[in-house]
Amino acid sequence: MGSIKQDLKETCLGLFETAQEKYDDFVQFLREAWPILAILLVGLVGVWWYADPPPPRNVIMATGQPGGSYDALGKKYAAFFEKKGITLELLPTQGAEENVAHLADRNDPVQAAFAQAGTFNPQELTGVLSLGTIAYNPIWLFYRGPEVKGSDFQAIKARANFFLNARISVGTKGSGTYAQAMHILKANGFQEGPHFLNLSTPESVAALQKGEIDAAFIVDAYEAPNVQKLLADPKLHLATFDRAQAYARLLPYMQILDVPEGAFSLTRNFPPTDIKLMAATTNLLIDDRMHPALQFLFLEAAREINGKASFFSGQGEFPSFRKSGVPQSPVSLHYEKNGSPLLMLYFPFWLAELIDRLIFVLLPFCALAYPVLLSLPGYRNKLMRRKLDKLYGILKTYEQELTERFLPEVKDEYLKKLDLLEYQALQLRVSKSLSGDYYALRTSIDYVRNCLNRGVHPYQAREDLTAVQVAPI
Repeated sequence: MGSIKQDLKETCLGLFETAQEKYDDFVQFLREAWPILAILLVGLVGVWWYADPPPPRNVIMATGQPGGSYDALGKKYAAFFEKKGITLELLPTQGAEENVAHLADRNDPVQAAFAQAGTFNPQELTGVLSLGTIAYNPIWLFYRGPEVKGSDFQAIKARANFFLNARISVGTKGSGTYAQAMHILKANGFQEGPHFLNLSTPESVAALQKGEIDAAFIVDAYEAPNVQKLLADPKLHLATFDRAQAYARLLPYMQILDVPEGAFSLTRNFPPTDIKLMAATTNLLIDDRMHPALQFLFLEAAREINGKASFFSGQGEFPSFRKSGVPQSPVSLHYEKNGSPLLMLYFPFWLAELIDRLIFVLLPFCALAYPVLLSLPGYRNKLMRRKLDKLYGILKTYEQELTERFLPEVKDEYLKKLDLLEYQALQLRVSKSLSGDYYALRTSIDYVRNCLNRGVHPYQAREDLTAVQVAPI
């Protein structure tokens, strides 16, 4: 039993001594190699700073008209970014065309924007990428007067008894509502005329309810206050798109939304039958120079804000990466397959981003430093051996001078030189592999000192002693 305890004690002692030895060698190594390591680190930090700069703390995003759904959505994004320590500055605009123009201008500070599909030509955009679609924007056509059945709308082009005479708001020019309304009207063969009014959404709602206009196109979310106000008005009717499949073929960016009977109001049984609506999707567009970390943050905001179930979309349906019509960001491709980086799930944004960037610099640092570190022990041994050889050379010079021209009056001077040489040897921090050479040097210095302390010529015996040693017995 005692033997086992003794073995364990000796093993632990050996491990401790080994660890202590390695620690001492490491500390000594750092003392000698720190300039090289510092140069490597400074160089890599410089590359890191320019190759992967930190993300800006202020981002400008173009939204839409004040009070509109994009304005409200932008405020939700701004609140999300604020929790992450980033300021998202919202820029109100007149609509999608202006938003896209901001992003396409390479000198414009706007870096993100909401834009409806169909309001811009993707082939004409440069420097703009998509982070996916984030919402449906139903196309609502509310009208006054007698309810027009779907079969009657089929004959509209022939009779022109409604669209050619009715006063219809098609939205302000440059807005998503205007773009979608004109796509639909032109697809049916109607051209813009004086009875097509360019009213904003709030103006259209007010004019329609007062009877100042006969119909109004509105492109907005189901939850939007303006839409809810019109859906709740029993004097107004909602047009259905019975030829939805045809619209989807002619306008590929369009989505078909099914509305079951009574979905808008069970008490009114509104709509009275199952209907189909057309919808554009909202694209989350960015400047292609946006920092990848910010792109991940926008995608996380889209998942948290737009990924919730709504009237027309299911839980987790958005962000979607289909039919955006704009080149997809590589970051969104990564997000679609792998989600957000793990660090962003467990750490605050600023810390996750910092760790990610540190990994970016530490990996190449290790790749470069590893072979250097491997070569340093050999370099260090060569350096120590060179210092030992230098001290040996000085000692040999002293010994040669004493042998060739020794004078008793210079004895003290040489003793002082030997003391200084020994002091220089004591300042060396050699590895254990060079301990033999180190102590051999100190022994040699002591040998020369002993020779000087004999009181006679240190390297020449007295003649009488020599004669005694060589006399025959």
